[in-house]
Amino acid sequence: MPAAPSTTVQPCVLLTGFDPFGDTGHSDQPINPSWQAVKALKGKRIAGHTLVAAQLPTVFQASIDELHRLLAQHKPTLVICVGQAGGRGAISLERVAININDARIPDNIGSQPVDTPVVPGGPAAYFSNLPIKAMLQAMQDAGVAAEVSQTAGTFVCNHVFYALMHALATRRGFKRTRGGFIHVPYLPEQGAPSLPLEEIVRGLRLAVATALATSQDIAKGAGAVS
Repeated sequence: MPAAPSTTVQPCVLLTGFDPFGDTGHSDQPINPSWQAVKALKGKRIAGHTLVAAQLPTVFQASIDELHRLLAQHKPTLVICVGQAGGRGAISLERVAININDARIPDNIGSQPVDTPVVPGGPAAYFSNLPIKAMLQAMQDAGVAAEVSQTAGTFVCNHVFYALMHALATRRGFKRTRGGFIHVPYLPEQGAPSLPLEEIVRGLRLAVATALATSQDIAKGAGAVS
């Protein structure tokens, strides 16, 4: 009798970036470095894991709906959502997501929630469960500009970060999945401060490799951004 086909799911890492939105810096072209960097890593393999890249819309709620779909489809070992942070000069490893939407500008469909929860009744905040200090050290040792950030803002980036951590904490089958959020600076064509795309990609690759290899974070002081 022929053997049954294998149903083994290959381990993967889910990386998400955003589509361009209103903050394009000085660039006349729609661009979002988070998606450009994530897309460059699509299909790469690190520590036996395939990197899956997906784009989220810069839209409240729709971004969460797409993230939930991707989690169900890929069942990743590790999830890193990436977003743009104009005005920052280093790759920012976000520590905490808060349960608030407070949009300074509209999202890509004109929605601009103010003082609303990401998840009604959810906890006030979630911490990243990535080894952010070890990731920081790996990037800094490699000469990549990096920092730990204590705020992911209150726009769609924080919205997605909070929703990710809430899903990992509450949804069946994701208790062992690690996740978090990284902000990246402008590209040079968008203005200053900035990092070249190749440097952002190198930093994200180091972040993924370190997260997969590190079960216990290291204790190390790190500067924060406000």
